[in-house]
Amino acid sequence: MDDIFREPGTTGLEAITVRELRADDLEAIVRIDAGTVGRRRPEYYQRKLAEAMRESGIKISLAAETEGMFAGFLLGRLYYGEFGLPEPVAIVDSIGVHPELKGRHVGRALFEQLETNLKAIGIETIQTQVEWNHFELLGFLRTLDFRPVPTLSLQKKLG
Repeated sequence: MDDIFREPGTTGLEAITVRELRADDLEAIVRIDAGTVGRRRPEYYQRKLAEAMRESGIKISLAAETEGMFAGFLLGRLYYGEFGLPEPVAIVDSIGVHPELKGRHVGRALFEQLETNLKAIGIETIQTQVEWNHFELLGFLRTLDFRPVPTLSLQKKLG
């Protein structure tokens, strides 16, 4: 909904429900991801979803629904000093929004709920990685106040 047509006092997020991911969300996650990356990765998301279901306590893997449909997902995990990070940090591994619902605040609703959950347990930092030329995602993350950090990601190709 365009901001100009929104009722006064509303955010545009009211019609989006954010909840914990469930095992039966797998196919919807795979479909949304395939629309973005161009191929299906069911084994990858089956493993990621199983990890999210096993983790107890704070929920940082979330699903969004609107108008009776699965609208998007966010998968992540908490780290408490691993990889040389001196403070606890939440890492967002994957986010996906149904293509028909892009621009309708689904991703924002997922991140707002994530922030609420993290603040409740004293986690003050969220990090993620983005391909340098994924301008749409970079722009979205910028609207959420994500900024580059002074770390260096290294990679070695094998074979």
